[in-house]
Amino acid sequence: MGAVSRALASELPKDLLLDAESFRAIADLAYSESGLTLVPEKLSMVQSRLRHRLRKLGLGDFAQYCALVKSEAGHAERRHLISALTTNVSHFFREKHHYDRLIEIFCAKLPELRAGQSMRIWSAGCSNGQEAVSVAIALLEVARDAGNLDLRILGTDIDPQVVQFAREGRYPERLLGGVSEAQRAQFFHRTRSGSEETLEISPTVRSLLRFNELNLLASWPMSRRFDVILCRNVVIYFDQATQLALWPRFHTALNPDGVLILGHSERIADPAKYGFEAAGPTTYRLATQG
Repeated sequence: MGAVSRALASELPKDLLLDAESFRAIADLAYSESGLTLVPEKLSMVQSRLRHRLRKLGLGDFAQYCALVKSEAGHAERRHLISALTTNVSHFFREKHHYDRLIEIFCAKLPELRAGQSMRIWSAGCSNGQEAVSVAIALLEVARDAGNLDLRILGTDIDPQVVQFAREGRYPERLLGGVSEAQRAQFFHRTRSGSEETLEISPTVRSLLRFNELNLLASWPMSRRFDVILCRNVVIYFDQATQLALWPRFHTALNPDGVLILGHSERIADPAKYGFEAAGPTTYRLATQG
């Protein structure tokens, strides 16, 4: 047992320690429900993130908790479990080169948009919404009339709590890294959330955004295809089999000239096998036919 595990063990009653059998049951459930891979070294993290759920539910040990989440009556709690285990780390304007590419795509489509055509962008695994909001701001900076165009940015995440946060669109100072003072003045207004001062996105930014709960491993209800899909720093939490199952689904979800953008440490190992070709750093477009 490592130092962190020993420290946790000394703080918790014995019945709130996560035993190996319960950890395996939780890891199996997290994988089947969301594709999340939990290695044994994550036991202390899982214990720390879930113990408040046991206390809230009045359960005496992790064995009881496992029995609940595996039962039919545990459907709602399984959502809380996935929410607790999901790592929600995001930043505004992360990886600037991706926004530069997005602006290039947008500018190329701008004449068609102004003629009445549409553009759809999907932030898959949107966390608290910073990525989708960054996209909206970047495009509004290029075209002040973007809010009047048939342009929509969809943000989805498996965690209902972060989806609700994104819908509210109010960000405390600690989450606003990467947003310039000029952007704050133009695209946010100051408000309060309880005792904390926050910056809330402007109505123009909000008009471009939609946020919905979505499990990437489940069915995708979206009927329209996308011009750009951003799925950055998401698939790194999936094993290879889950990643390989996602590539053809992303392919199907893109328009013929669509682009898929992954995170800086994510790659499609064999793009051609899945109908893609490289189009820049961790950026892929549909492969040309013939």
